Amino acid sequence: MTAIPSFTGDANPYGGGDPYADYRTADFPFTQYANLADRQLGAGVIAANDEFFAQRENLLVPERAEFDPEHFGHKGKIMDGWETRRRRGVSAEHPWPTAEDHDWALVRLGAPGVIRGIVIDTAHFRGNYPQAVSVEGACVPGSPSPEELLGDDVKWTTLVPRTPVGGHAANGFAVTVEQRFTHLRINQHPDGGIARLRVYGEVVPDPEWLAALGTFDVVALENGGQVEDASNLFYSPATNTIQPGRSRKMDDGWETRRRRDQGNDWIRYRLVAQSAIRAVEIDTAYLKGNSAGWASVSVRDGEDGEWTEVLPRTRLQPDTNHRFVLPEAAVGTHARIDIFPDGGISRLRLFGSLTERGASGLAARHQELGG
Repeated sequence: MTAIPSFTGDANPYGGGDPYADYRTADFPFTQYANLADRQLGAGVIAANDEFFAQRENLLVPERAEFDPEHFGHKGKIMDGWETRRRRGVSAEHPWPTAEDHDWALVRLGAPGVIRGIVIDTAHFRGNYPQAVSVEGACVPGSPSPEELLGDDVKWTTLVPRTPVGGHAANGFAVTVEQRFTHLRINQHPDGGIARLRVYGEVVPDPEWLAALGTFDVVALENGGQVEDASNLFYSPATNTIQPGRSRKMDDGWETRRRRDQGNDWIRYRLVAQSAIRAVEIDTAYLKGNSAGWASVSVRDGEDGEWTEVLPRTRLQPDTNHRFVLPEAAVGTHARIDIFPDGGISRLRLFGSLTERGASGLAARHQELGG
């Protein structure tokens, strides 16, 4: 596996033109996973010790950070990120912050899970970024308050040790801790600004909650479903199709480029666990002149199982939610939607319940990961 690129040091002062022209970034292997810190999943920055220059909530804004060189307010330059004041020492003889001084923010993940990688983005923070960062994770049930999370009885596990970072750069960190986490503590040493935070990983749901629901969407991201592969991601990610809620605009779904051959496009999913699927929902909301013409859904049981078509090729209408009750339950661990010939869908829902084998397997994994 290729080493994760690292960036350190200042970026050049902004010299005009495109502010992203000298932005430092790289392709990180873990970005194939879902962003567990997505606001759409319910993530939030619930506390920070300081946000004098720029609010903590900016960390989770889905769009990339913007920069306006003329935008100043009563407290100084307005930045699209989280920025703290400059730390000072205790006296004129010791005006510098100590090695232990740092600022922190508490982040509630939108869906608990195993974290595979973290990106701490310092876009536009060229001379005012932190010298180093560190990240810790905790698994706390329920909806703890910031005070409870900061209590002595909460165990925090280091995910990213204190590491130097660069200004105006996407600083990526692979995470190898095989545990389930619900909250993160982001530390910047000693102070400065971070534009965006992305936390990539696999959702691990609470088996008791799913058991109480009985019938639920077994492919939904928040319930532990996952996109494994897709034929084309030209306009938007396939993970959009299993996000919570209905699509709110065209790019909130999955759309492929126009085909000029006789093939078709598809997405392959892994379900939360082995499930019995009883109903299918295919939504083409906001896809009007570019929705898929037809779609079929197939299911397989196990990595080497045969694909079985459970919804035959069916005509889809633009900007419409389509619902299908299956004649009999389809048992499987994976699902695939094929669209013909190209275009897009906004959401796929597979309603069903865990089998006995699926429920026991999920419970064992949840326990193994410390959930």
